Amino acid sequence: QVQLVESGGGLVQAGGSLSLSCVASGSIFGINARSWYRQAPGKQRELVAAITSGGRTNYAESVKGRFTISRDTAKNTVYLQMNSLEPEDTAVYYCNIKAIGWPQTIDYWGQGTQVTVSS
Repeated sequence: QVQLVESGGGLVQAGGSLSLSCVASGSIFGINARSWYRQAPGKQRELVAAITSGGRTNYAESVKGRFTISRDTAKNTVYLQMNSLEPEDTAVYYCNIKAIGWPQTIDYWGQGTQVTVSS
């Protein structure tokens, strides 16, 4: 049974920093990418940052230069370092792993961790 468990969320003032972690347990074969998504109240879930199995990263325009995604494959962990946080970053942050499946990609999700940025 695959489980993704996020940690590191919380309340921070604007301009502050938080670091999120997501540990995966269980066997996942053919990982394509590890990602962080977020969902603010009344909004759709959106991709924040992703890192491919080859180490390539991409970011939402709104977080470029402020957030950094990284991974430790030996620890089955993906991280999101968030700096210069803004109130608009307030959301539930979800860890995601995309793996090869048939006939379609398999998505694994964590339960989410709340990030609240006060102005």
